[in-house]
Amino acid sequence: MKKLLAVLAIFVSVQFANATPEKNPKIEPTAAQKVRLAEMEERLEEIKALDFKSMSKDEIKSIRTEMKEMKAEAKRAGNGIYISVGAIIIILLILLLI
Repeated sequence: MKKLLAVLAIFVSVQFANATPEKNPKIEPTAAQKVRLAEMEERLEEIKALDFKSMSKDEIKSIRTEMKEMKAEAKRAGNGIYISVGAIIIILLILLLI
């Protein structure tokens, strides 16, 4: 039984080796997302124009956190769900065992 499962696992892993999804699928953003992205780009240009040498550490820290939040929001706007090949193999093996 263990040999059969091992053979099936190898067979399945070879089959899915070339079936990896595209890393960055092109997803068209909605109109509201386009407006928000334009606002974020404008804010980033303002931040790039700032003189960080004349700012205090607290101001620099607040700008850094703002940029991290904008980056996270931009990632969420992608709306992508990705499943790795290893996860697919594990799911298939669990389904085979049930």
